[in-house]
Amino acid sequence: MAAEHPAPVVRQLRLVVEADDYEAAVAFFRDALGLPEEAEFVGDGDARVMILDAGRATLELANPAQKRMIDEVEVGRQVAPRMRVAFEVDDAEATTSRLVAAGASEVAPPTRTPWDSLNSRIDAPAGLHITVFQELLTPDVRAGTRGAEPGPDSDN
Repeated sequence: MAAEHPAPVVRQLRLVVEADDYEAAVAFFRDALGLPEEAEFVGDGDARVMILDAGRATLELANPAQKRMIDEVEVGRQVAPRMRVAFEVDDAEATTSRLVAAGASEVAPPTRTPWDSLNSRIDAPAGLHITVFQELLTPDVRAGTRGAEPGPDSDN
């Protein structure tokens, strides 16, 4: 008999990033990438934080071999730091162009991966290395391929 598991207690994943140029980071992530603003708070000493809605959150854990393989597929060389942030979008090519025009540096253009997503790599404000990815398969087709590749929920 399987043990009963308590209900999950985590309600939200929030990634907190220190941005030396706060205004540039807000302009990039809110305005160029299009993450809706949930709230902004201002405190003493010019303390500021903006909470942006990034949709559904997942935590992707990869061992060093997987990280190296993903870099090789998406970029052709090792580039990602220990942590990378990924955003699923409807149009990876248009989003990548828009983000580069907004001041990001393109590391690798949109590239079709073996797991049927179109992924680009960008160095963004606030020192973040990001992946912009577009799923090329419909959700029902992706559901039928779970486990065949790195994973359809995997941005990489």
